[in-house]
Amino acid sequence: MSLLSLIAVFLIEQLRPLPYRALVADPARTLADFIESRFNAGDYRHGVAAWLVVVVPAVGATAALYWVFWQFSPLLALVLNVAVLYLTMGFRQFSHHYTEIQLALRLGDLDRARLLLSQWQGRSATLLGSGEVARLAIEEALAASHRHVFAVLLWFVLLPGPCGAVLYRLSALLAQHWQRGALTGQGEFFKFSQQVFGIIDWLPLRTTAAAFAIVGDFEDAVYCWRNQAGQWTDRDLGIVLASGAGALGVQLGRPVMESGEVTDRSELGLGDPADVDFMQSAVGLVWRAIVLWMLLLFLLGLASLVG
Repeated sequence: MSLLSLIAVFLIEQLRPLPYRALVADPARTLADFIESRFNAGDYRHGVAAWLVVVVPAVGATAALYWVFWQFSPLLALVLNVAVLYLTMGFRQFSHHYTEIQLALRLGDLDRARLLLSQWQGRSATLLGSGEVARLAIEEALAASHRHVFAVLLWFVLLPGPCGAVLYRLSALLAQHWQRGALTGQGEFFKFSQQVFGIIDWLPLRTTAAAFAIVGDFEDAVYCWRNQAGQWTDRDLGIVLASGAGALGVQLGRPVMESGEVTDRSELGLGDPADVDFMQSAVGLVWRAIVLWMLLLFLLGLASLVG
């Protein structure tokens, strides 16, 4: 059923991409602001209570609904799986940005590529060269493929029904939205959402990095994972980026010019500097990793049937 759900979601997304911001991100941020206004008294325990109030009822309701649907008909349970994955995965949430940037670079329209990258990342890209635009776009795509595809898929497989997908997406949205308070040190309220998401994302980060290594240059991916990931600003995300860069044989990271200043960033990957051709290679890497997941799900389903 997991494999059928995944295939159905990919097909639906290609035909009708989800308006993720309007249907998922914005309502989740509104809910997060509302809960924060009611619970944030500056203490750590208030942050724990706020996270539990948002996540636990949503996961519990999803589990209960899945169980009820399964009792009536497995087909209803399959429909619920597809609906939840459609709302929580969002492969097209990053692929259309990436494709448009790639096309602009191939046409030599650097100004448009800069504008598209700026809109995608939410920060200025007016001083970037074509290689820097390609490099940042590849980094963003690798990170987004983890957040919107592979991590959600792993939790979908680990927990019954679509509960895991709901758990990961809500935890990620809360951690991202409340991150500003954790970074500025505004009380203890925001810390728990960051800590619990770090635990939830621990295994998915490593499975995504492993998938990239398996379908790419395994030796270089493992080398970069072991020797470069810890030097990245976000040490956890550095695992995915370092493995992806090694698997592709491309240089990522490195300093870039942003808002008139040079942003110092550690080097990731081995091989040649990033360019528009490596952007296509990154697309191939992500799709091969998706096919690997589908194959694993097929084998797990086959083993279950045989058992």
